[in-house]
Amino acid sequence: MNKLLFTALLLTSFFACKEENKSQKTTEASKMGPLSVEAQIIQTSSVADVIEVAGNILPFELTEIRPEISGRVVSINFKEGSQVEKNTLLAKLFDQDLQAQLNKLKVQLQIAEKTEERERELLKISGISQQDYDLSLLQVNNIKADMELIKVNIGKTEIRAPYSGRIGLRNISLGAYLTPTTLITTISQVDLKKISFSVPEKYSAEIKGGMKVEFYIEGNESTYSATVLASETVIESQTRNLRVLATVSDQKNNLIPGSFAKVRLTLGKNESAVNIPSQAVIPSARSKQVVLYKNGTPQFVDITTGIRTADNVQVKSGLAVGDTIVTTGLLFIRKDSKLKLSKVQ
Repeated sequence: MNKLLFTALLLTSFFACKEENKSQKTTEASKMGPLSVEAQIIQTSSVADVIEVAGNILPFELTEIRPEISGRVVSINFKEGSQVEKNTLLAKLFDQDLQAQLNKLKVQLQIAEKTEERERELLKISGISQQDYDLSLLQVNNIKADMELIKVNIGKTEIRAPYSGRIGLRNISLGAYLTPTTLITTISQVDLKKISFSVPEKYSAEIKGGMKVEFYIEGNESTYSATVLASETVIESQTRNLRVLATVSDQKNNLIPGSFAKVRLTLGKNESAVNIPSQAVIPSARSKQVVLYKNGTPQFVDITTGIRTADNVQVKSGLAVGDTIVTTGLLFIRKDSKLKLSKVQ
């Protein structure tokens, strides 16, 4: 009996001390007063996701100049590295055999035309049959067709520039015998260039023809602008990137094809986005929260975030313009805390 009485007294004493400590803590908390915090009023601002990717400068057009037919080089009419206009004669192959064939056909054509003329007059007086005249006319047309074929082959002995551009290095010498596989030189369009780069898959929907991008080259302080020309129709399966081509105007020819470039793209731009300081976000395993200031009391609100920069983060949902969010003292705020604003931005 004495043991039971002792146990009852001990429990009564324990609960009495606990209630006293709880009352003391409540009294101390009330003496401390509201928690002093800083806050910020939500306003809209501009936000954009800026990424940098590697790019490669390419000539807008690059063509290998090769002959269409075999032959010996009789003249070379270009200088390495020179600027040429479209249809400029670059090289000439031997064509005297073709010229001789053409002259022979010209003589045959004169004879055939005179024959055709005489037989036409005879046909009028029924001196010959229609069939005989038709054969004579056919002979004239065949010779003309052969002459056109010879002229085409003579034209193939003249290697001309397909467009205005800059000539590369010469790979032939005077008197060399060329075949259609022989590389004479190259020509590239230099006043207009292309830049090739790839963007991650998540940005592929934002790449549109005509959009502007910026790029710079290592060792060059200038920043250049390019216009997106087109993109691939599929995403590369291995890299999960989308390849893009953009055009660059380069009238001064400052960009060398093959150069490595850094391309800067501004994506997802929003002129009326809700941005808050990064330190105002309370991360958790399943959600992200902020603390709203409501008449001296805190209110924890779930938010959805978007583009993140060095100091701020975009809020897509959960906040409205005019809301006041707490930016300091977040670790000490509880649902039943009392708040006092020391500074409002």
